[in-house]
Amino acid sequence: MRRIYIQKIFGLITAAALAACQNPAAGTGGSIAPAPACDIFTAVLGTGQDAGKPQISVHSDPAWADPSQSALAVSLGLIDRGAEARYILDASPDMKHQLYWLDQLDDGRGFALDGVFLTHGHMGHYLGLAHLGREAMGAKSIPVYAMPKMADFLENNGPWDQLVALKNIEIQRLEDGDAVKLTERLSVTPFAVPHRGEYTETVGYRMSSDARSAIYLPDIDSWTEWEAQGGSLQSLVEDNDRLYLDATFFSGAELPGRDMSLIPHPTISTTMAALSHLPDAQRAKVHFIHMNHSNPAHDPRSAASQEIAQKGFNVARSGEVFCLD
Repeated sequence: MRRIYIQKIFGLITAAALAACQNPAAGTGGSIAPAPACDIFTAVLGTGQDAGKPQISVHSDPAWADPSQSALAVSLGLIDRGAEARYILDASPDMKHQLYWLDQLDDGRGFALDGVFLTHGHMGHYLGLAHLGREAMGAKSIPVYAMPKMADFLENNGPWDQLVALKNIEIQRLEDGDAVKLTERLSVTPFAVPHRGEYTETVGYRMSSDARSAIYLPDIDSWTEWEAQGGSLQSLVEDNDRLYLDATFFSGAELPGRDMSLIPHPTISTTMAALSHLPDAQRAKVHFIHMNHSNPAHDPRSAASQEIAQKGFNVARSGEVFCLD
């Protein structure tokens, strides 16, 4: 009986792992979409908080047995097909699956990875760089775009400094508000936001072509704190065409027994309330991303997801693309 039980559990784990490899977009209602008709586009590669879904030790999560309820850690692909250029925003622990899937989305062209943009030094946003080292890909001089503290962290702490020493990666230092022109038609601009800075600063990114722009901001402590520093959530929405915004928690009651003040994020409910006065077309630009495993919005059928839709907002789903041209 014990052997049969172990075999059953191993089969479930194997099925989940196989599903993730074949289709990392399967979680949270996503699917591998056909390549878009446009040349410049973003692609959602993961929607989960740093540890994805399910998380270690949360044995009650149905995603252990049902891969369709899983989610890879947050990441965004950025493609300029005309320039044969491919970038990712954030190097998640799930990066190998995400790059495989991105290649399938992009017609299997096998473009080299032309760069990685890091938002900050928390688990889900840079640990994937390890896949570029000699134990895995053995990459050659992949540009890694990082703010000054993030760059210093990588250059002065192992094992990341080994990636630099072996020239697996080349650090490209960013400055707040300074655009990086990647191709003739595509630029990326970092903008600083308040977020727990134990080791590094935190930024969001604005991706812009000559026609449209998109925002990637998976982590921020609060909108009011950012606005006190000169930011504006309303302007961010009005001045861009698509926004992927921090949705770590739907409400402040998702983690009983945890001090939520130690992990501050604007809840989805808070963000929707702050933007509720905007016209329908403006609210529809917002796609919530970076959901904790506890967030009910992971499930497209949940009351939370239905409330988000009723209020005119969206939940990012792995596999969705947005054309920038």
